[in-house]
Amino acid sequence: MSKIIVITSGKGGVGKTTTAINLGAAMNYFGKDVLVIDGNLSTPNVGIHLNSPEVPINLNHVLSKKADPDEAVYEHDSGLKIMPSSLSIKELKKMKPERLKELKEDFKKLGEYIIIDSAAGLGKEAISAMETADEIILVTNPEMPAITDALKTIKLLEEMKKEVAGVIVTRVRRNKSEMTPDVVKDMLEAPVLGSIPEDKCAQEALSLKNALVHTHPRSKPARAYKEIAAKILEVDYDSSKDSPSIWRFFFRR
Repeated sequence: MSKIIVITSGKGGVGKTTTAINLGAAMNYFGKDVLVIDGNLSTPNVGIHLNSPEVPINLNHVLSKKADPDEAVYEHDSGLKIMPSSLSIKELKKMKPERLKELKEDFKKLGEYIIIDSAAGLGKEAISAMETADEIILVTNPEMPAITDALKTIKLLEEMKKEVAGVIVTRVRRNKSEMTPDVVKDMLEAPVLGSIPEDKCAQEALSLKNALVHTHPRSKPARAYKEIAAKILEVDYDSSKDSPSIWRFFFRR
């Protein structure tokens, strides 16, 4: 049975889109049929991240009933499927995010796992994506402003009768000023699915217009995303066997 997972955050800039793309890529790495939908209609970035900034048919066409959902699906070289949204300013006035939940069953026909990258915050767009979810994963950083906004999001989800499946903590530098995973878990009262270390390979992957799971498969962030995907899919994955060998490091140096 297909499942819709919405990736959301209390604030922008925490790595939500990077997480949506790389979690989808990691699930696809384990052989799953995955579709990533750009539900952030105001500031869509999924297509930009995966070298498809402008496509003939996108989510906006689907929401405005000008196209069927399957017509807006594009397949990446890796096998990961995406449904981008329009970058056009004119389309902003026409967007109808509330139609997302009406398309829930149609989306489920397009893959085993449907990952929706929602808008950040608690506005109409974000709520529309949340209403579509079977499960919700919250992305945050290990700092007080991000955690505070994440807590607001959780309170809203409780009012909506939606449960948070887990939290992914991104941009982790492991310094003394950061909150530990245990503190994040206690404050948000939600399980921490994993932590993604800060690494320049995320920016390198963006410049290459690809998921870092593809461009830097043995990097710490890529292995962290694979660990989270394996946990969600309940499959075995030993990240230590996927790490760079000392000889590979030596010759790269």
